[in-house]
Amino acid sequence: MKRSFIPIIYFLTGAIYIIIQNHTSLYTGLFVKALLLPMLMILLLQNLNLTGSRLTQFMFAGLIFSWAGDVILEFSKVNAGLFVEGLLCFLLAHVMYFIVFITTPGKNSILSNRLWLLLPVMTYGIGLVSYLYGDLAEMKLPVIIYAIVILTMLSGAINRKEKVNQRSYLLVLGGAILFVISDSSIAINKFSLQFESSEIVIMSTYILAQYLIVTGYIDQFRGGKSGQISL
Repeated sequence: MKRSFIPIIYFLTGAIYIIIQNHTSLYTGLFVKALLLPMLMILLLQNLNLTGSRLTQFMFAGLIFSWAGDVILEFSKVNAGLFVEGLLCFLLAHVMYFIVFITTPGKNSILSNRLWLLLPVMTYGIGLVSYLYGDLAEMKLPVIIYAIVILTMLSGAINRKEKVNQRSYLLVLGGAILFVISDSSIAINKFSLQFESSEIVIMSTYILAQYLIVTGYIDQFRGGKSGQISL
């Protein structure tokens, strides 16, 4: 990955947002939060040619949908009815990421001989939905659909194992896991149990998740599939 000051600015901006999010006006928080994902878009474009790769176009689309989700969820703080729209944007972002992961050239190892890797993912999903189910009311179907999509995205990240180098694989997998943790924290805090420092947990895991996914994706183009790990 090319040297850039973007990651430093990205994490500083994220830290500022985490600090001020409950101590400032809606529009100040919105302005700071809206700066985050464009930085990752710039980082992506600094390293890869958007017009020359359909995979990169899908990755860029995932960042755009994520940015839209960030903005809409910020407005949902004063208009709760916008929460579903924000959820939809992130659902589309996860679909874009899954397309990138599953269509990366190479062997789809989960579908061939590692289906057992999906067991922890499925167990987690069933456990989370079961825990939330009684508190979801009319949000039962949207939350179940969202859980299926984000865990499918995570499965796609696991499936990259034999497609990319070790560093790329671990970065994207770590990002996908953190994304699941962030979204799970949102769901638990909103529908079931409001916990102290929830917004710090949600945003810190989200900020790191997006960064790891983008940098891991960029890293897969650094060469061959050397340094693969065994599972």
